[in-house]
Amino acid sequence: MSPATDTLSMTFAALADPTRRAMLARLVQGEASVNELAAPFKMSLPAVSKHIKVLEKAGLLTKTRHAQQRPCKIDGEQLKQAVDWIEQYRQLWEGRLDRLDAYLQELHASESAARPAQETGSARIDTPDKAKRRAGKRAQSASSPKQPEHAIRSAGNQTSTKEKTDDNALQQQTGFDF
Repeated sequence: MSPATDTLSMTFAALADPTRRAMLARLVQGEASVNELAAPFKMSLPAVSKHIKVLEKAGLLTKTRHAQQRPCKIDGEQLKQAVDWIEQYRQLWEGRLDRLDAYLQELHASESAARPAQETGSARIDTPDKAKRRAGKRAQSASSPKQPEHAIRSAGNQTSTKEKTDDNALQQQTGFDF
């Protein structure tokens, strides 16, 4: 494990505890003594000291010396390294989500464009001429040779090449296997 990763691990381990995060939030306002950091918590001073040692070891706070007091103050260098590490992944996921959003908008636009054509075809108005033409087509199809039923059933179960292409495109854009 490299020293940078080890430091980063110690930073995240220190930030994992809500008590230590609350102590850091207090130190953002300025320096504080151990007693001031311990005041909001119902714990002993040795327990508070242990939390402070963890934060100090992770490089998140430093103790200074003023006469007999040792006030603590926040040290932002390790926090900055943690934020920089997280930022890399935020940019990665935002890029992926932006590509997914663009793909979904394209998909929605193509469905919207296809929908009016389908809706006008599905709303049938039966005029005498249309009814005659439809009856003629039915008579023609009745006289033509039929496909075996198993061919019709298997054709309904196959996915179209367009669906496969769309799935592959989505898989490439999102990085997820469906």
